[in-house]
Amino acid sequence: MPKPPLTLYLAAPRGFCAGVDRAVKIVELALQKWGAPVYVRHEIVHNRFVVDGLRAKGAVFVEELDDVPADRPVIFSAHGVPKSVPATAAARGMVFVDATCPLVSKVHAEAARHHDEGLKMVMIGHAGHPEVLGTMGQLPPGEVLLVETVADVARLAPRDPARLAYITQTTLSVDDTAAVIAALQARFPAIVGPAKEDICYATTNRQAAVREIAPKIDALLVIGAPNSSNSRRLVEVGRAAGCGYAQLVQGAEDIDWRALGTPGAVGVTAGASAPEVLVDAVIAAFRNRFAVTLELVETAREDVEFKVPRILREAR
Repeated sequence: MPKPPLTLYLAAPRGFCAGVDRAVKIVELALQKWGAPVYVRHEIVHNRFVVDGLRAKGAVFVEELDDVPADRPVIFSAHGVPKSVPATAAARGMVFVDATCPLVSKVHAEAARHHDEGLKMVMIGHAGHPEVLGTMGQLPPGEVLLVETVADVARLAPRDPARLAYITQTTLSVDDTAAVIAALQARFPAIVGPAKEDICYATTNRQAAVREIAPKIDALLVIGAPNSSNSRRLVEVGRAAGCGYAQLVQGAEDIDWRALGTPGAVGVTAGASAPEVLVDAVIAAFRNRFAVTLELVETAREDVEFKVPRILREAR
């Protein structure tokens, strides 16, 4: 029997961003420089395929510095860490490399600057996410108020409503964050915001590409990990843009073919920590079942590149 026809709309940009690419490269260069094992505090990025690949090369992933021998190097994940973590590593005389995405580090610097100016910080983000923990950990306990929704803004009780500034997690939904910011500005007219929005270019670009393809498709597949904030937001953006079937899959093996049925058009994208090899596998899986016509929908081009830390550019 002939395969049913299907148009696959491939979103661009998709997949690895500059911060993720840098973080993965940091682990690989550290293994080359110091040999295995190299320890990584928390998953370097939120993707099982990437983490398993680095583990196979000799990276050991731990949650706390206490799990790292003092004589082995340790890398801090792309999501960033509280100030206390590098301070503890330095006190133990450890070799450490900070793989925090430079765009997350920018938010850290904003928080510190506003705090030095006497402003109370409000952070828009998801409780418990490593990036949020790292950013809130840049300031003394209690100096950052966390909000996630417009309802949270209504419950805020700052010590001085006239002395506030806000920052955001870099991987949020652009639309949802805009609503929370509007609520903050309505309730606290004097609140100070960043000169340039904190949501990173990669998050914004990937969400824009999903909005572009949503009207063309019957279903959307987002390739990414369940604990990847930016990947989960892509699913939400697809649904908000009118895509009735939008699902997060870690790879081709997770596609629910029965639920998908026989669509005429499917959109495919990937979160910022998902490598292109996973996209290729999903496309191949569709080709096995459908007569696929591939259409690229490109809404932006990215040429951002971040340097790795100097310690990895120097000879041993």
